[in-house]
Amino acid sequence: MSEEHDYEYEYDDNGEIVYYAVRPNKTQIKKDMAVLFALSEEISELSTAQLQNLELPENIHKAVVEVSGMPHKGARKRLLKFITGQLHKIDVEPILEKLARMKNKSAHAVREHHMAERWRDKLVAGGNDALAELLNEHPHADRQQLRQLLRNAQKEAEAAKPPKSSRLLYRYLKNLLKVEGENESEDDADFENEDELENE
Repeated sequence: MSEEHDYEYEYDDNGEIVYYAVRPNKTQIKKDMAVLFALSEEISELSTAQLQNLELPENIHKAVVEVSGMPHKGARKRLLKFITGQLHKIDVEPILEKLARMKNKSAHAVREHHMAERWRDKLVAGGNDALAELLNEHPHADRQQLRQLLRNAQKEAEAAKPPKSSRLLYRYLKNLLKVEGENESEDDADFENEDELENE
């Protein structure tokens, strides 16, 4: 909180400025702490790798690791309150930004998963017509490898065998969509950088 919010002032009889502390707004404090408590709960659900990426202060990191393995009982709530209190002492903006990026990435991964599944099912059902459509949309795909994977997946489906090739086809499609998605993100970033340079 900045100083102008922490203190008010008035003039005394000699014209000197006298500062006095403003009483904190209890309702606002409760709201702020509720937001930080929710943040504590959210980061306690993260994986070890995700938690590492947040680069939390050591005391908070240790408490979050401890709380993540605890049952949902009183002791867990007490430790979450401790984490909340520690978060209140630091600037949480960088943490919120990193969390937002993580959420964006995981949402993107879910979209890729569904798209890869849809394309796999479409290819197995539609054969060469569906393959031509895929190659038209994704011209960098390996035509030969796709044909082989598709043929094997169709044979498996006809013979009611375990879907080994179907899984390989899905994995290829997911990787294809992921790589192209990353390339698009880089192109967007380059385009934004060019815009920034032009505006300077």
